[in-house]
Amino acid sequence: MQLVVARIGRAHGIKGEVTVEVRTDEPELRLGPGAVLATDPASVGPLTIETGRVHSGRLLLRFEGVRDRTGAEALRNTLLIAEVDPEELPEDPDEYYDHQLMDLDVVTKDGTEIGRITEISHLPSQDLFIVERPDGSEVMIPFVEEIVTEIDLEEQRAVIDPPPGLIDDRAEIASARDAETTAEGEPAPEDASASQDPAPEGKA
Repeated sequence: MQLVVARIGRAHGIKGEVTVEVRTDEPELRLGPGAVLATDPASVGPLTIETGRVHSGRLLLRFEGVRDRTGAEALRNTLLIAEVDPEELPEDPDEYYDHQLMDLDVVTKDGTEIGRITEISHLPSQDLFIVERPDGSEVMIPFVEEIVTEIDLEEQRAVIDPPPGLIDDRAEIASARDAETTAEGEPAPEDASASQDPAPEGKA
């Protein structure tokens, strides 16, 4: 299985180093010296990592055959792709590879369906689930124990306990407002349910 593990950013210095946007939880394994990576676009690679170091919180890589800033800039925005055994699992049972989490259904503890994980964003401070809602909108959910309470790979779902304001609750507010209007004896607007999320769709 091929997985995107990084995206090449700007050139750093004049000796061929580049910054990279890491997209793996195991950069020391996937992006270590000697690693041979496929690329997108394919014509750029494969690329072999010669050296790697962290500078100001960013990972810097140098590839074999890239010796100057011009060569480094030519690689900008290239995706780095690693070949990963789909049966391979992280050593820590509480860790997951991105491909295990992609397309999981996201539900709250009471069973309310929120959407489907379409992307995992690896930030310096934490990881984020990018979740596509049934209406096509997106919500970002921090992948922390306090919020993501369970990952059930057999049932293909992630259970969350979101704090107030994390999930868009405009539909609930509109519903409550309409209920108040009806209780006062005034007719509720014909489109009172227009802001409600549509019925959840199945996984793509």
